[in-house]
Amino acid sequence: MKYYPVFLDVKGRSCLVVGGGQVGARKAVGLAKAHARVRVVSLEFSAKLVETESICLVKKPFEVSDLEGISLVFAATDSKTLNSKIRKAAQTAGILCNVVDGKDKGDFILPSVVEQGDLLVAVSTCGASPAMARKLRKELEEMLVPEYGEALILLANIRKKMLAQGHDPQGHRQKLNALVEADLAGLIARGDMAEIDAVLAQTMGDDFTFDRLSAPRPNKEV
Repeated sequence: MKYYPVFLDVKGRSCLVVGGGQVGARKAVGLAKAHARVRVVSLEFSAKLVETESICLVKKPFEVSDLEGISLVFAATDSKTLNSKIRKAAQTAGILCNVVDGKDKGDFILPSVVEQGDLLVAVSTCGASPAMARKLRKELEEMLVPEYGEALILLANIRKKMLAQGHDPQGHRQKLNALVEADLAGLIARGDMAEIDAVLAQTMGDDFTFDRLSAPRPNKEV
């Protein structure tokens, strides 16, 4: 294994993207979605960046001082020489850096991601074949329908209630495992509210009540 897989909590952290083109925009928007404090340094900015109010745009050339207080940096310019300079400056400062081109990809790479609510599935080929990673992501997108995200909200709500009520950890795991195996996503997709209630009652017990954070959608007309 060439890379250590990890999901980073960048909420509130200062992240720098150098390069305001389409690639830099994708990196910056992704960081902004994760609630990072994003600053983009470039001489030009894509329309996507200009439209995203939560991203700070700084129109100027990159300087090493731009790295002060930064947690992550992305070298996303169209100049390999400049990207290499950014990478070396980040290494000196002890900051993790991603490089968008060339053989040196920096300290980390970004996987292809399938996202359904709080469900995130990351696919990486460790840089060997981005095309293969994209293919696998598309296959997963077809399999992981939006209802998986809705089922996850339901499970998270139940787990939160169980923790608050001080349920036995072993029984807690067994019940949640049983709910996962009950295909809640499929029941939600069919809008089968009665069956969902039956599964919950059978698994959790009739005395277990909670406020649903996400209600199954009604059956679609054929």
